[in-house]
Amino acid sequence: MRSIVRQSIHHIGNFLRCIRLKFLRASGVEIGKNTMISLGAKIDLRRGAISIGDNCLITHGCYVLSHDGAAHVLDEADDGTGYVKVGSNVFIGVNSVVMRNVTIGDHAVIGAGSVVNRDIPPGVVAAGNPIRILSELPKPYSILPKKH
Repeated sequence: MRSIVRQSIHHIGNFLRCIRLKFLRASGVEIGKNTMISLGAKIDLRRGAISIGDNCLITHGCYVLSHDGAAHVLDEADDGTGYVKVGSNVFIGVNSVVMRNVTIGDHAVIGAGSVVNRDIPPGVVAAGNPIRILSELPKPYSILPKKH
């Protein structure tokens, strides 16, 4: 009985994620193939543009922001509009915040609780507040097979 309940919950969760991806795409977010965005992640596209590549995983509690509501306080000419570009094969750890005007390169890994406030080059592991590069991933990059 428990396995039936677990499977049902799993299928409902997958269904809700698919619906959410459709809504995000309809609102203007570019999302690549085989990308998973946790139900607990927030993709905020009030102003600006967000593009997410193929095979990405954005985990629970993450915020991806294409705008900054306080920008006009520092610069009256800045309306707060921006962009976020996430490359392909990117992992963004739990409770990370991706600020506006940031590009995360392909094959990058962002550690949990990070604040991404500058561009991240491809193939690196980065973490912290503010974010810093910790190491480079060995080349050639390879995608691990799914186990489920």
